[in-house]
Formats: sequence, structure tokens, C-alpha cells
Amino acid sequence: METLEFIIYPDGRVQEKVTGIIGSSCAEVTAAIEAQLGRVVSNENTSEYYAKEAQTAAKTTQQTVWGEW
Repeated sequence: METLEFIIYPDGRVQEKVTGIIGSSCAEVTAAIEAQLGRVVSNENTSEYYAKEAQTAAKTTQQTVWGEW
């Protein structure tokens, strides 16, 4: 399940946390919201961001192993 969580601090800062979206498509999902909120000060990618890339690398490795037989 895809979720977006926002924490709004008393000083106006907003912390956004996205879960359930694999790969870099989370940036597309949050772009419009971030544009309305203002300047993005920092960005930290989670393991879900890199999950798609890891699966692709594992498939490539597996194909290489089969090709050596």
C-alpha cells in the first residue's frame, strides 16, 4: 500500500515520508505537493527507492551464471 505521511512542525517545516512506492517514481508522485509546499531543504532516499535497481542487478547476475554453463 502506498502512503504519504506529513509532519508539520510549529516553525512551518514539513517532513514528508513516502512508503510503498518502489523505485524513483516516488519523486513523480510527490513533485506537485512539494511545489505547493515550498523549497525542499533536504531529501533522503529509503531502501525502497533502490529496490528496483537491486532486482535488475540480481537478474543480470543470474543470467550471467546461466550463460557460463
